Amino acid sequence: MINGGKSLHGRVNISGAKNAAVAIIPACILSDEPCRIENIPNIKDVNLIADIIRNMGAKVTKVDKSAFEIDPRGIVNPVPSYDMVRNMRASYYLLGALLGKYHRAEVAMPGGCNFGVRPVDQHLKGFEALGVECDCSGDVIKTRTDKLTGARIYFDIVSVGATINIILAAVKAEGMTVIENAAREPHVVDVANFLNSMGANIRGAGTDVIKIRGVEHLKGVTYSIIPDQIEAGTYMAAVAAAGGDVVIRNVIPKHLESITAKLREIGVEVEEYDEAVRVIRNGKIRKCNIKTMPHPGVPTDMQPQFAALLSIADGTSIITENVWNNRYQYVSELCRFGANITVDVRKAIIEGVPSLTASTVRATDLRAGAALIIAALAAHGTSEIEDIRHIERGYEDIIEKLRGIGADISRQSIGSPIVYTA
Repeated sequence: MINGGKSLHGRVNISGAKNAAVAIIPACILSDEPCRIENIPNIKDVNLIADIIRNMGAKVTKVDKSAFEIDPRGIVNPVPSYDMVRNMRASYYLLGALLGKYHRAEVAMPGGCNFGVRPVDQHLKGFEALGVECDCSGDVIKTRTDKLTGARIYFDIVSVGATINIILAAVKAEGMTVIENAAREPHVVDVANFLNSMGANIRGAGTDVIKIRGVEHLKGVTYSIIPDQIEAGTYMAAVAAAGGDVVIRNVIPKHLESITAKLREIGVEVEEYDEAVRVIRNGKIRKCNIKTMPHPGVPTDMQPQFAALLSIADGTSIITENVWNNRYQYVSELCRFGANITVDVRKAIIEGVPSLTASTVRATDLRAGAALIIAALAAHGTSEIEDIRHIERGYEDIIEKLRGIGADISRQSIGSPIVYTA
């Protein structure tokens, strides 16, 4: 429940990166000793991946709200639960980690948000180059090998998932693996930094060529995950839509450069500090065009949030989605607020309207849910957003954080309303 039309003011702290956490937790499987992972976001996807490896025999202890101790030495069966895996996309990282450690893995096809096909062909291409036999004939990916051998792998498309998966499989392979046309996202770099702290030999993460020289053993470490650039970007877009002045703390401003550039283009003031950004919006929002691209371009995970923001811009904006082929399912929900958006395959043409009106809408996926929150914050009246389980998969304490900067927002469950106090 959101009573919109109120500007946002104050400070908000950003949690650890979801997309890094759901890869680093499976990466702990590769360690020969326990690991302590800190700055973990307390969200459903992270808790699920932890439960999956716990179910396989790993000892996973939640030290506090944002830290896990993970001892993988109890894993005896490299076959994670089918039903658990089907509930999240990043479960495919179990393939690379289990192959690297046990030379075999059977993992159900990934689930998660439904906004397009999730081909794993680049993952399998990389595994096969390392000497892995892959069977993807059913809804379970079965892989096995007698020995992992380094190879040169060129990805036909830039894929974050495939890049991380091959890194996980290659860190203990014999010889050198070279990944060309690799993804450069911050969480790819974070996974590589984590593995290197354990004793891996990975060079070039953050560029389009990554070189991995296999090692025999990986040790246990304590490691802190980077801040979540998409969570930070979402709050930046929320302030831009609702208006106000908010300092967003615990961020790496360089990771936000493409988001910051677009906000400045539409007339929002963004000040950068060492570990914070300040977002100020008082005047009218200007139109702009956005094309989602692999890093360092505008992230596809920020596309719905920008659509919500540009729906109240002055003029016509065009968003071009270059990563996923079906990521505009939320548009019909956004239009319930009075937004004027037309979708043409990969393009969304957004005719800015003077204001949005409160509505009852349904979150279709994680980032779509965030976009609906942004629209509701900017709209006049009280809005209801249903199916918020999608939102809770990726945003820690989003209601409390928004209330902390002046939003009038509460969470209600059917038959059991939850009332938050300021």
